[in-house]
Formats: sequence, structure tokens, C-alpha cells
Amino acid sequence: MNFLDKFRDPELCRRLLDLIHKESKGVRFMEVCGTHTVSIFQSGIHTLLPDNVVHLTGPGCPVCVTHDREVAAYLELAARPGVTIATFGDLMKVPGPKGRNLKTAQADGADVRVVYSPFDSLELARKLQDRQVVFLGIGFETTAPAVAATLKAAREQKLANFKVLPFHKLVPPALRGLLSDPEMRIEGFILPGHVSAVIGLDPYKFLGDDCGLPAAITGFEPLDLLQALLFLVRQKNTGGHEVVNQYRRVVADAGNPKAMQVMYEVFEPADALWRGIGTIPGSGLAIREEYAEHDAFRALNLTLPEVPPLPGCRCGEVLKGKMRPDQCPLFKKACTPATPVGPCMVSTEGSCAAYFKYQLDA
Repeated sequence: MNFLDKFRDPELCRRLLDLIHKESKGVRFMEVCGTHTVSIFQSGIHTLLPDNVVHLTGPGCPVCVTHDREVAAYLELAARPGVTIATFGDLMKVPGPKGRNLKTAQADGADVRVVYSPFDSLELARKLQDRQVVFLGIGFETTAPAVAATLKAAREQKLANFKVLPFHKLVPPALRGLLSDPEMRIEGFILPGHVSAVIGLDPYKFLGDDCGLPAAITGFEPLDLLQALLFLVRQKNTGGHEVVNQYRRVVADAGNPKAMQVMYEVFEPADALWRGIGTIPGSGLAIREEYAEHDAFRALNLTLPEVPPLPGCRCGEVLKGKMRPDQCPLFKKACTPATPVGPCMVSTEGSCAAYFKYQLDA
């Protein structure tokens, strides 16, 4: 038996589901990880929960939370002569102003390369010495340490033509930002496994200590998710507000100190824009002064242009848990994976794409 098969055991899943049905007095929970979003939908858990356990999808997809102004900035950069854009593939079809994206930029003659690691973009810079190679730094704490290590290598190897456009986001400040919205009614969180493998448990403690909310770091298999949901149900029933690590086979309470050290050696906290939420203080990562020559903002004199929001797109409300994807009037009509209007339908971790793929009709 495959190790992970044990976390998909149908009988154990039934037992946990029965306990959730039996014990739940009602709880509204939010997951803040795109992989959790897909796992919940793919496994069918969304359709098996009692009616009083309400699932809200949160801002857990890094492509989805990338702001319209950030998309406009990298599209402007792609159009400049002598610039090569290196990016992960899930950004290629993210819609920007006037329906443009990196695919259309490529068709118009921009040099856009899909890479599988930030270190691949470093190799590009080594080969294309006559061009500015700009890696698009999109992602949470999961990817930021690898980008930081790439920046360190670029400085050590004196690759002055290598740049990073830093749009990384930090999860704990985003949770604070969500909870500051008086319209939000969240009674518990399922916390991201990948991010937590880097940052550990302590950065989430404010959820219990300051906000009085329970939360669980968990994995991505059905038993992981159901165990976390049963924990949230029981915490809600007793008025508890514990924040726990239920993913100990991967996540240490202290996280990965080495990864954090590298990340903060190169980056420093900064205010950041989030789609649908706006500016959240301290929720982004800016490149430190010591690495300024590799900062696309500084070195290439780039700013964030003012642009109108995408017409008709309701991704902002979906990312804040205020709307289900199927409640958007464009869903499955104007907006499909083949013709995405917003990023939540583009990314493989997007809520709209998951609803569409697994045909979920709540």
C-alpha cells in the first residue's frame, strides 16, 4: 500500500464524516491554501459536509491574489525592448488591462520564457548577457526562500543582468487583513501546509490569542482535511480557540529556520497589494538595499500603473469568501478555463477553476 493511501482510507473517512455530522452545531471555516481548495473539491468533501458546516474559499492562490496593477506592471515590462521575462507557467494567461496577458505579449513579440525554477532564470541570464532577464517573483512564503537563494547566487556570480520583480505575499498578515473586515464572518481556519512547512506554527498564534478563533495546519489528503474539520467543529462547540499543527509528518512547529534566514537576508517586509482586498501592511516582501541592482523596480525604473479593475470579474469577492464562484454571473458563461475573465479561473489552484473542473453546484 502506498503511504498516502492510508490517508485516503474510505472507512476512516466515513467515521470522521459521521462524527462531524453528529457533533456539528454549525461552523463557518475558511481554507487559505490553493492546494487545499483543490483537494476539498477533488475529494468531494465539499458535497459531503452537513449543511451547517460552511466552507469559504480564501486568498490562498498566489496567482489569484496578484493585483491588477502588478499584472499591468509586468506586462509593461514585457513590452520593453531588451527584456526577457522568466515566469512560472500559471501566470501566462492571467488577464490584464484590455484583455492582454503574457501569451498575447508573446504573440506581439515579447520574449517570455516559462521556467520551472527561479534557478532556471539565472541560467537564462547567463546565456543572454545582452538582455535584462526578469524573473516574476509571485508566490507565498513557500517560494520566496528559493527566489532569495537565486538572488544571492546572482550577486555572487556577478550576473548584473538578472532581476527579480518582487510580488511575493505573506499569509499571516493577510489573515489579519481579512479579519479586520467587519463583514467577514469566519469561525475557524484550515491553515496552509506548504507555507507552514517554512514558517511553522507561531506566526498563526494571534488567531487564537487575539482573535479568539481556532485554526489547524493540516495536509492535503481526505483524512487530513476531515481531521482538521472535526477539530474546528469541536473547538466551536466548546468555545475553544486553539491553534494546532496537525501536519507533523511535514511541518515542524518551528518551521524551516534556514529557509526563513535566507528569505529575510534578501527580502524585508513591505506593504503589498492583494486582489480584492487592497493594501495590507507588512504583507509583502521587498528586496533589500544590498541587492538593489537585482531589483526590477529600482534597476529598471518600474512603477505600478493605475489601471481599472477587470470588467465584470468578481474574483475579489471570491477570494474574500464573500461569494462562491458559481454565484458570479460570468461563471461558466463568459468565464471558462478556455476564456478566463479573471485569475481565479486561470490558475490550477483557483477556486473558480476548481468549481468548473469538478462541476460543483452548491
